[in-house]
Amino acid sequence: MKACSLPAGIAWRYLRAPKSHAAVGAISVISVAGVAVATAAIVCVLSVFNGFKGLLSDNLNLLAPDILVTPSSGKTFSNADSIATEISALDGVATVMPAVTDNALAIYDSREMPVTLRGVVPQTYSRITSIDSLFVGGHGVAGYSPDMAAISVGVAQQLGIGAQASDLFLFAPRREGRVNLANPMASFLTDSVSVEGVFQSLQSEYDEKTVICDISTARELFQYTTEATEFEVETQEGADISEVAAAISSVLGDSAVVKDRFRQQETHFRMVSIEKWMTFLLLIFILMIASFNIISTLCMLIIEKQSSMATMSALGMSRRQIGATFWWESIFVSLAGGVSGIILGVTLCLAQEKFGLIKLGGDPDLLVVHAYPVIVEWTDLIIAFIPVIIIGMITACISAAFARSRITATEA
Repeated sequence: MKACSLPAGIAWRYLRAPKSHAAVGAISVISVAGVAVATAAIVCVLSVFNGFKGLLSDNLNLLAPDILVTPSSGKTFSNADSIATEISALDGVATVMPAVTDNALAIYDSREMPVTLRGVVPQTYSRITSIDSLFVGGHGVAGYSPDMAAISVGVAQQLGIGAQASDLFLFAPRREGRVNLANPMASFLTDSVSVEGVFQSLQSEYDEKTVICDISTARELFQYTTEATEFEVETQEGADISEVAAAISSVLGDSAVVKDRFRQQETHFRMVSIEKWMTFLLLIFILMIASFNIISTLCMLIIEKQSSMATMSALGMSRRQIGATFWWESIFVSLAGGVSGIILGVTLCLAQEKFGLIKLGGDPDLLVVHAYPVIVEWTDLIIAFIPVIIIGMITACISAAFARSRITATEA
């Protein structure tokens, strides 16, 4: 223990003592600052990606049900009512809502666009999701009758519809029957709905081309009777969603695909995660480049302390102990930079979270979140600090080897 404490004590004294050459002192400060800035950048970037992931999760909770059940093959479940009853009987299930989702053509005032028509049970849909809180015009879906509908902001903008419109025409191709080439329009079914509201969820899959109507209207347009393309399941408070999803999957077997909230947006979460760790790797390379300053600083310090090393050798310190002195010197420099970087990164993230210092680009009137979101997680602080330790160990070994070689050169 004493053998280790002596080189460490000398290294600590070297770290704090003024350098005989101003350049050595300046480069030492630059080395610590380089590691600190790189470490702070890692903390900030990881926290920003955590913020975007949290924002995605919060928005997902607004419209996604606790559990979504879709057919594993084909487009529909043939007898939706009996399946809904079967799911409702399971422990932990509060509500089961059949829904019909398919593509249609929307026409309003000589403008047209393809839309995704979602037929739901309005009162149930309003309860199991937060759809009513997303309306930017008109009113929520809770009291909708079969001739009413809500549209997303993308549909409203492209068709030029305000919060309310008298008629929105919907067209869908007939699933049954033969195409009449003499009268192509006869191959389509049509219906009209009154637009009662415009909603915005900040999710492109909902906001671009979604129209929400009563399930009876969607079934009639798509020539369905008791079919449903999906079931949205609300779990009871306190129930384990994964256990309920597993129970539904075991009851329905291979005929259905059961997804919890995370699996419903698995692709988005995976993309955020991939971008996060790819950026982390790029910043690791920057940290490695910054560590080269540590090696150059310690090499200059070893040359500066050449006479002191000869004195230590004369006093009985072995070459190994002298090398260990500069090994500890490298460790102290890396730790100083790493700890300073962690503190700086956390401080910047907290300031961003409280004051929103860095704004998102775009029209502020169209943005719900105006500044980059950040969430600091202690696991990310550990992950950011691990490369600092590893790089510090590598530079320490290089510095110790250089110091031992200088002793040999002096003795020669």
